[in-house]
Amino acid sequence: MTDFLIPDWPASARVRALVTTRAHGNLADHVGDQESAVAARRAMLRRHLPDEPLWLRQVHGVRCVRAEDIVVGVEADASAARTPGRICAVLTADCLPVLLCDEAGSVVAAAHAGWRGLAAGVIEATVAAMAVPGERLLAWLGPAIGPSAFEVGNDVMAAFTSHDAGASAAFLATPNGKWCCDLYALARRRLNAVGISRIFGGGLCTFTDRERFYSYRRDGTTGRMASLIWTV
Repeated sequence: MTDFLIPDWPASARVRALVTTRAHGNLADHVGDQESAVAARRAMLRRHLPDEPLWLRQVHGVRCVRAEDIVVGVEADASAARTPGRICAVLTADCLPVLLCDEAGSVVAAAHAGWRGLAAGVIEATVAAMAVPGERLLAWLGPAIGPSAFEVGNDVMAAFTSHDAGASAAFLATPNGKWCCDLYALARRRLNAVGISRIFGGGLCTFTDRERFYSYRRDGTTGRMASLIWTV
């Protein structure tokens, strides 16, 4: 079980992070896959990790929980950890996984940032939970649906522009009256707004890269990839 995506960012040597792909199979237990098959894949992933990932019950919200307090089945869309070996994890298949760490490698976090979570403030909630000034944080944007494939309606655009008029730059009008939405650009705006300027990654499209990534928009019923981060 190799071929993980490894973030290319100048994080502290204490920080470890990786993203699974379709090659590692579906890691979500809520998409109709056999529980035993999901458990077997998670067990294989566990062999490459210092501990069991802290799986969340994601609900497209903004709650960020402390990894030290996580219990099985907790509803949240982000987690933060200060204890070495505690693995923050999010599952995605078009939504944007955002990994964060401070420059000292003393705290890390993972956020599930689809358009609903982004608009509602999941990045802001995650940074607040890390309790570190944004100027001391780094962010990495994982695989997500790219702007050429993510067509949305006026409701999605309004969810962002009602909070930030400048967010309109992340939307491109289409001939059919809809908008192509750039999740990466929206995430960068939200990160910049909380003081984070060191932002890496972005640009890996789950929709167009069928061989490597699951995509809910492309396939409907589909698996999920995991994005994980921890310290040593």
